[in-house]
Amino acid sequence: MGQLVAKLASEQGLEVAVTLTSRDTNRIPGDLANSLYDCEVAIDFSVAEAVLRNVTACTLAGVPLVEGTTGWHANLDEVSRIVNEADGALIYGANFSVGVQVFYRIAARAGELFSDLESYDAFIEEAHHKRKRDAPSGTALQLGEIVAAHLGREVPIASTRAGHIPGTHCVGFDSAADQIMLTHTARSREGFAAGALLAARWIVGRKGVYEFSEAFDEILQERKSRR
Repeated sequence: MGQLVAKLASEQGLEVAVTLTSRDTNRIPGDLANSLYDCEVAIDFSVAEAVLRNVTACTLAGVPLVEGTTGWHANLDEVSRIVNEADGALIYGANFSVGVQVFYRIAARAGELFSDLESYDAFIEEAHHKRKRDAPSGTALQLGEIVAAHLGREVPIASTRAGHIPGTHCVGFDSAADQIMLTHTARSREGFAAGALLAARWIVGRKGVYEFSEAFDEILQERKSRR
């Protein structure tokens, strides 16, 4: 993901000032901050265990952060405290794909339409390659919350980890008479990188903690206004 973000950033005329890799794992936040002072924004697609350290380093350097790593949300309160106490800025998301953000909104509308139809049971299925660590995925969990909020009842989630399966998320509505399936399949990681760069442009100059899907409409609106 880091290599893809760097490639797209260069194509968009942005300069990649610093690249941190797994070799930097043992560096303390203060040391990492020294590498970031000349940056306008940082983008992190690493591992959950590194998020607290990376967030701390960015706040010390006064650099807003786009956090694309998943599996760390149990520490969201602590991360938010670190950012807010330092008057910093963070935008995070379970999925930075623009297509997934649209899919969230389609799923929400579907939940509304089925909310008064108790003959239909909703369910979510997601599948990824065998190396993906978290199950269910952050995207599936967010889909579950979105659909349940509009449907008015809980939505079960099933996960598969096998082979080289690309990220696939399905929202289904099943009855004795028929079944409706909504599916998003990621063909590459480019969508995630493009969304992260959108978020990076947006977060510069802001303060506070934002969730990408909640800010997505505003991000698109600002992008349109700059054209």
